[in-house]
Amino acid sequence: MSILTPITAEVQEWQQQLAEGPAKEAVLQLQQTIRNAIPMGFEEGISYGMVGYYVPYTIYPAGYHCTPRQPLPFASLALQKSHIALYHMGIYADEALLDWFVSEHAAASPHKLDMGKSCIRYKKPDQIPFELVGRLMSKMTPEDWILIYESQFRKTK
Repeated sequence: MSILTPITAEVQEWQQQLAEGPAKEAVLQLQQTIRNAIPMGFEEGISYGMVGYYVPYTIYPAGYHCTPRQPLPFASLALQKSHIALYHMGIYADEALLDWFVSEHAAASPHKLDMGKSCIRYKKPDQIPFELVGRLMSKMTPEDWILIYESQFRKTK
């Protein structure tokens, strides 16, 4: 498990553009947590102005159905004005994974979970349960994600 490829120049540039402070340190720690935990096969790059983790064309040549010229997105990480955002398509698409995460988050953090459909928001860097995020990221392989994606989002003719 983990992304063994070096951080690309594009991702390094994204890191350098983050505003200095505790939030930047937390985002970089979160990025490293993801890189250490995400199963082999996913790749890291910049997508939609965020660092993203996706299924590359070498594994899934069809790409993203909304924008086929982009590889299949899985997760993204951003430092917004008022929070750190982790987008995870697996919790959006897999109800069992969502239920697991919500339950585990309650056990791992005394802070209320702030979450949308696929977005987990942390307003304070010291509230991020890094170990839990690592476990979340390790739970779905690219092959698992492709099966779920194709069954729920990709329309077959």
